[in-house]
Amino acid sequence: MGAHLSPELREKYGRRSLPVRKGDTVRVMRGKDRGHTGVVRSVDLKRCKITVDGVVSTKADLSEVPRPLEPSNVMLIKLDLSDKERVAILERSKA
Repeated sequence: MGAHLSPELREKYGRRSLPVRKGDTVRVMRGKDRGHTGVVRSVDLKRCKITVDGVVSTKADLSEVPRPLEPSNVMLIKLDLSDKERVAILERSKA
């Protein structure tokens, strides 16, 4: 469930992509919401989809529901580094 890193993060960490996690900030690169930036609210590992703040579909009764996105269609802009294991992975790949 990886997504491409932004050019700045790619240069900083020496990696092309990383798995998406809840709390990461992403920019939608494909689809009708192209250019939208938001925080990842959920990651569905079974269906391989993520939901992002502000990316919604409107139902027939005019209620809004989060629209699932493919992780390959987003770019990681800011990483949630609250997990020590994730930081260790980034440091290991940087060396």
